[in-house]
Amino acid sequence: MRHCVNCCIQLSTDDTHKQQIGCQGGPPHCRQECPTCKGENKIVFRVDGKQMNLLAVLQVRAEGGESWGGLLRFKKGKRCSLVFGLIIMTLVMASYILSGAHQELLISSPFHYGAFPSNPSLTDSETPSDMKEHHHQPSVNNISFIKDYPSIKLIINSIAARIEFTTRQLPDIEDLKKQELHMFSVIPTKFLPNSKSPCWYEEFAGRNTTDPYVSNSYALYSRRFRSTFDALRKAFWGHLSHAGGRHFRLRCLPRFYIIGQPKCGTTDLYDRLRLHPEVKFSAIKEPHWWTRKRFGIVRLRDGLRDRYPVEDYLDLFDLAAHQIHQALQASSAKEHSKMNRIIIGEASASTMWDNNAWTFFYDNSTDGEPPFLTQDFIHAFQPDAKLIVMLRDPVERLYSDYLYFASSNKSADDFHEKVTEALQLFENCMLDYSLRACVYNNSLNNAMPVRLQVGLYAVYLLDWLTVFSKEQFLVLRLEDHASNVSYTMHRVFQFLSLGPLSEKQMALMTKSPASNARRPEDRNLGPMWPVTQRILQDFYRPFNAKLAQVLADKAFAWRKT
Repeated sequence: MRHCVNCCIQLSTDDTHKQQIGCQGGPPHCRQECPTCKGENKIVFRVDGKQMNLLAVLQVRAEGGESWGGLLRFKKGKRCSLVFGLIIMTLVMASYILSGAHQELLISSPFHYGAFPSNPSLTDSETPSDMKEHHHQPSVNNISFIKDYPSIKLIINSIAARIEFTTRQLPDIEDLKKQELHMFSVIPTKFLPNSKSPCWYEEFAGRNTTDPYVSNSYALYSRRFRSTFDALRKAFWGHLSHAGGRHFRLRCLPRFYIIGQPKCGTTDLYDRLRLHPEVKFSAIKEPHWWTRKRFGIVRLRDGLRDRYPVEDYLDLFDLAAHQIHQALQASSAKEHSKMNRIIIGEASASTMWDNNAWTFFYDNSTDGEPPFLTQDFIHAFQPDAKLIVMLRDPVERLYSDYLYFASSNKSADDFHEKVTEALQLFENCMLDYSLRACVYNNSLNNAMPVRLQVGLYAVYLLDWLTVFSKEQFLVLRLEDHASNVSYTMHRVFQFLSLGPLSEKQMALMTKSPASNARRPEDRNLGPMWPVTQRILQDFYRPFNAKLAQVLADKAFAWRKT
């Protein structure tokens, strides 16, 4: 027995369209031609004032009387109504779930889903030229995200209402010593007066067969650093000073630090600056010693390892120390002057912001704020240190950070959802704690799916300015560096009191391509959604405004014109 029924149904929420049912193959009273579909076998209905067309063909097969006996006892009209009611309800629910938006759908029979076209309009922050760079069709989810903007804006407003930039209480030097007894026993309080970098001589008790780097944690835990230490071993014994049967090695700390921020061009600045003959960096570009390794952190999610002692960190500057030692021992005044211009640098992009380890090692304060920060210890040994900061629009920094560190399923949709989740978590913290407590909250930072806190430049800079003077900082913008590399490098040379370069040296430094550029596969993902960009601009706006005020430079507000 075979029943084949084709129906056209129109359901409307307004008074313009009345319920219409036309069933081909049914009883005479049901055989009405629908004026909307004109006999084209579509299910047409309207939701929220928008017409939605659905085409479905139902074929009901009944093998034997018992299988459909109960159903056949209904009148044909009732069976038609029941079956089509269930079909319509199922299709509507499926369409809404899969589309993510109340837009027109055409689902062809039998249950074949067509494309979902969408044309999101420009947001206030996007220009037509920006749209030319969008090589990807907008996702259906972007429309849904735009509808979510008012609720997310409430979260941002809640955060903004609680922002308060307070001055932190500085720890006493004796309290610092109690926290790092070994560090204070190794690093002296005074350095050699005839060296531009902070250096001192330390006795070496080993023999000429002793490997000075046998226990260095950087060499033990990372294979890629072993070749570096092989070179250090070969040069070590030739650069010792000998007196009274004792051996002395020159130890040095950096004269300057590139302290941040990640995904802001610090690698490019490092690669160019190290081409200057007077600049010598650590053997490893980013030791992360002040913020992570001295606490035994490689990756925080992997737990704590043995703490890297300060000697392991000092080993990284031995190549530079060898050259400075050679200058100090030079017999001619010319050679002494040439080599003594060397300054040492270090470029860990975590130095400015990463204090996640404090909860594991320092007594917790009652207000949730860390009692000690990285800059407290650097200042204790090097009150005259020079500090370079490279920043960029925090909105773009966050997306670049996401593309670089996310491992899988990267997309504009995924980024938007992670931003929304991070904002909700940050707001929850701000409801109970101060801004500083939330920024340095290790649990919160680990819970947020994107590193929203890294872009709060004003919070970190203000805390650094509590121990260092403003004159000790050179704060640069990646946008300016990208547009005029030569000008940026001249500013750095002047800040570090470096000598001039020849035209050939300067050309080599400025004409080389940018380092650590976005990977091709990440570029293919396209930009973030305009609505995501707008949300992040709203969130970062008060922090950018404070930064521009502190630096007396409106460019650091990153306002789009």
